[in-house]
Amino acid sequence: MFTSIAGRAAVVTGATRGIGKGIAQVFAGAGARVLIVGRDTDAAKVTVAELSATGAEVSYLLADVSRREDCRRIAATAAERLGGIDVLCANAGIFPSAPLAEMTDENIDEVLGTNLKGAILSVQACLPALAASGRGRVILTSSITGPITGFPGWSHYGASKAGQLGFLRTAAIELAASGITINAVLPGNIVTEGLADLGEEYQAQMAASIPLRRLGTVEEIGHTVLFLATDEAGYITGQAIVVDGGQVLPESLAALDG
Repeated sequence: MFTSIAGRAAVVTGATRGIGKGIAQVFAGAGARVLIVGRDTDAAKVTVAELSATGAEVSYLLADVSRREDCRRIAATAAERLGGIDVLCANAGIFPSAPLAEMTDENIDEVLGTNLKGAILSVQACLPALAASGRGRVILTSSITGPITGFPGWSHYGASKAGQLGFLRTAAIELAASGITINAVLPGNIVTEGLADLGEEYQAQMAASIPLRRLGTVEEIGHTVLFLATDEAGYITGQAIVVDGGQVLPESLAALDG
C-alpha cells in the first residue's frame, strides 16, 4: 500500500475540464485538499460542485498561467486556503490548430505562453511553498505529441510540449536541493469532452491504432500523476512517463494486424 496523501495540499492548473479535471478528481478521491485553477467561471463552479459532493475539500481560482502575477496569486491563494502546497500539477494547456505556413505570431505566443511559459511560471511561483512542504512534488502534463510524435497543425503545440521536458530536466537538478521532485506525464489519446465532437468514427479510428485497442481515460492519467506525488515515488525526478496504451510502439499499422 502507498502512503496516504490525505490532507495534503494540491494545486491543479487547467482543472476545470479534461485531463486536469480528471487529475483533480483522483486527488480529491485520495483525500487531498485541492485548489483547481482555470479561466472559465461556469466550468470551475461545476467541477467544484461535483467534487465537493463526494466530501472532498475543493475550491477554485480563476487565473491565467501565462501571466506572472496570476501565478503568484495562485501560490498566495493556496497558502491562504490550504496552508501551503505539497503538490503542483502544472496541467494547463491549449491546442488550437494552425498550419505552419499560416501560423501567426499570435498563434505561437498564445500556445507557448500557456503551455511552456505557463508551466515555468507556475513552478517558479510555487517554489517557496513546495520547499517548505518538505515533500514537494511537481508533475507536468506534457504529451506524446512533440516529444515523440507529430500531428499536422500542432507544430507550435508540439514545440511547447517538448520544451516542457527540456525545462524539467534542468529544473529537477535545481529543485533537488530543496527536496522537490519534478516529473512529467505524456498522455496519448484520452477521452475528454472535446473528443465527442469529433464523432464515433474518428474515435474508433484512433482506438484502432493503439495496441490496447481503446482510448485512455482522464482518471488513468490522474492515477499516474497521483503515483508521482506519493512518498513512494520520492526518488523519481526529471523523468517522463508515457501513458498511451502503447500507441507510440508500432512502427506501422501493419504491426497491429496480428
